[in-house]
Amino acid sequence: MAVLEQLTSQQAIDLENKYGAHNYHPLPVVLTKGEGVYVWDVEGKKYYDFLSAYSAVNQGHCHPKIVGAMVNQAQTLSLTSRAFYNDVLGKYEKFACEYFGFDKLLPMNTGAEAVETALKLCRKWAYEVKGIAENEAEIIVCENNFHGRTTTIISFSNDPVARKNFGPYTKGFIKIEYDNLVALEEALKNNSNVAGFLVEPIQGEAGVYVPSEGYLAQAKALCEKYNVLFIADEVQTGIARTGKLLAVNHENVKPDVLILGKAISGGVYPVSAVLADDAIMQVIKPGNHGSTFGGNPVAAAVAIAALEVVQDEQLAERAETLGRLFRIKINDYIATSSIANLVRGKGLLNAIVINDSEESDTAWNICLALRDNGLLAKPTHGNIIRFAPPLVMTEAQLMDCVNIIITTLKQFEK
Repeated sequence: MAVLEQLTSQQAIDLENKYGAHNYHPLPVVLTKGEGVYVWDVEGKKYYDFLSAYSAVNQGHCHPKIVGAMVNQAQTLSLTSRAFYNDVLGKYEKFACEYFGFDKLLPMNTGAEAVETALKLCRKWAYEVKGIAENEAEIIVCENNFHGRTTTIISFSNDPVARKNFGPYTKGFIKIEYDNLVALEEALKNNSNVAGFLVEPIQGEAGVYVPSEGYLAQAKALCEKYNVLFIADEVQTGIARTGKLLAVNHENVKPDVLILGKAISGGVYPVSAVLADDAIMQVIKPGNHGSTFGGNPVAAAVAIAALEVVQDEQLAERAETLGRLFRIKINDYIATSSIANLVRGKGLLNAIVINDSEESDTAWNICLALRDNGLLAKPTHGNIIRFAPPLVMTEAQLMDCVNIIITTLKQFEK
């Protein structure tokens, strides 16, 4: 088979199954092209993308400004490593720091790398600034979290699929219930070695769980009371997805440490970042942390363009308006539905809970039917379907998608 030969969907799937590690269970659709809110499979069928690469493609597929920045920079200078300065990184760091309101940015490539960076930063701050005895720092995390799949991160996951047979696990984490301020204060009060609280403003992978109003603001206040760093993992919820630039902005919270990834590049290149003010970031010294590709010129140029698109096209405002409309229309349907229990979310990060058990394949079968009807989405936790389209979607396109979703769900009414 020639490398450039056009494959059928089945041929592409067979190749992956034979030569690729089986660490994913993709929906059986093989994509070859994307533009805006649409993707096309190798047979030429067009779909609405209602996953956005887990919110990496908030600006839409192949946004010309972002792709243009990538191509232009790649043809000029692609990589120097951090052994030398380049003439784009500083511009990006200044732009992003002013954009999000922080003193310093530490550039990395992936969301999991950024989480690991934040954990290291928090621990070093604990020893050198807070005064915790070395190797005694603990970080509070929430049950049902998803922060990545590195060895350290799965150590504080309670997902058996992510954890089983990957031990021994890294120590130094305290797990509490999400959206439980009493549990948070108990953990802070009873553990003098707590250095930080790592939290998703909305738990995406767990099923788009939105915490109670005021939870984030009060959690931040508790962290301040006990001199603990509030670390916001906004890899999935950040960059306008929830109707604000950051999900914490809904409660006017400024994290001590902010973790970004995915849409900070518009989905065209791996870019992630950790932001903090000088009092925290200054503990990082040469040799403490780094990445050959982190902060490379292409990543820097792409991130500037991606963030400019969010601002120029008012994507946060659009997500807020369209997300509200989506939930209103789906709730109208749910009122008379036997297959859908509820819809929840913020902005254009939403989920519909299917009236079946987590062990059932109903949500998967609904996603197969959605695919057949021209819309791509994916279940999470068995009976929950996450819906997160590119934020460049128009109201007319959203209503078309709502009709597809409702029509498909009706096929499964009992």
